Amino acid sequence: MRRIVVIDAPSNLGLRPPAPGAVPGCYKLAGALREQRVVARLGAFEGGVVVPPRYDLGDWQEGDGVFNAAAIAAYTPKLADRIERHLTAGDFPLVLGGDCSIQLGASLALRRLGRYGLAAIDGSADFRHPGNSDRIGAAGGEELALGTGRGQPDLSDIEGLGPYLRDEDVRVIGLRDDDPDRPELAELKIPTLSVGELRAWGPAALARAVRQGYEESGLDGYWVHLDADVLDPGVMPAVDAPDPDGLHPDELAAVLGELLSSERCVGLNVTIYDPDLDPDGTAGALLADLLVAALTP
Repeated sequence: MRRIVVIDAPSNLGLRPPAPGAVPGCYKLAGALREQRVVARLGAFEGGVVVPPRYDLGDWQEGDGVFNAAAIAAYTPKLADRIERHLTAGDFPLVLGGDCSIQLGASLALRRLGRYGLAAIDGSADFRHPGNSDRIGAAGGEELALGTGRGQPDLSDIEGLGPYLRDEDVRVIGLRDDDPDRPELAELKIPTLSVGELRAWGPAALARAVRQGYEESGLDGYWVHLDADVLDPGVMPAVDAPDPDGLHPDELAAVLGELLSSERCVGLNVTIYDPDLDPDGTAGALLADLLVAALTP
């Protein structure tokens, strides 16, 4: 059995300030989940902390490209180094974010090693790029576009390895039915499974089909990205964009259980949960329980 190694990636560099003079609290995600004893409950090993650069608005303005781009470009290879080390050793990295821009670190690590898929369990596609938006700025809402080679080269082509992911190797699971990026993703033949589709056909059955597709694909493996905003805000209000009509906990549990059960699944990152928005810790406890259940044989 592969050992689970927990790596902290407490970066909030990919989000805009939630209010003037404030910083996004998702950098506290790792600490909050550790407080829920996820490491001990999983019998996991320590992978340390990859410390991000300082979050600094500076003189950035709309139209200047991706906010904190230089810092993210510096952080991504450092995080990739740590993830790659454990992948090469045969470990299963569990990366506790952070915002969704940390996925660039995982994608870069995987690209260095071969050809891998990405199953993104996310309430939105995070596919904003210069070809479809004039509001480029927050990499946490753009990481899938950047990872597939769309966007400014200092983030989409680090080490000359872009795109880190091929369109046909990506699956987006749990986005809202009215997500505006779905038509473009369909044109690009990037499969999506919305909340409504998961409910109509059964979350376990559709996730099993995704898993089996990856197992039969000839890829070197696949990574799972979990954004807490895939859950309905009735149970997970502690995210930066709590859009209604998300997955229920049992539905997410079914998806995670299927995707993480395969030996072809090589790692998982968890993002966007913001403890500042969860004063009694209820949402964090739920997230921890879901992770432990999904990763426990």
